[in-house]
Amino acid sequence: MRIAIYARFSSTMQSEASIEDQTRLCLEQVERLGGSVAGTFSDMALSGASMHRPGLESLMKQAERGAFDMVLTEALDRLSRDQADVATLFKRLNFYGVRIVTLSEGEMVIPPKISGVQK
Repeated sequence: MRIAIYARFSSTMQSEASIEDQTRLCLEQVERLGGSVAGTFSDMALSGASMHRPGLESLMKQAERGAFDMVLTEALDRLSRDQADVATLFKRLNFYGVRIVTLSEGEMVIPPKISGVQK
């Protein structure tokens, strides 16, 4: 399995080591999964409230090209702080055949459809 790692920290008051720590934890998980790292993407001192981040944009371009099967990140808030943006990322990546897995929340999945209201 080809896995892309994404790491981010949001402010200049945080340590650049945060990216290294997130990446190291993800690399350990890649090893446990028996996968290979297809790319590492990161954004330093950029807010998760914005989707206009070079590392995230590069990750999405590579996903569109079929460069990997999974995005692994420490937590969903590393991808975005906005739930609507996370949903959009999930929808696009799912269209490209790419799963999102986080160390803290696990794999994002499509919820089962609600077929009707139970009485």
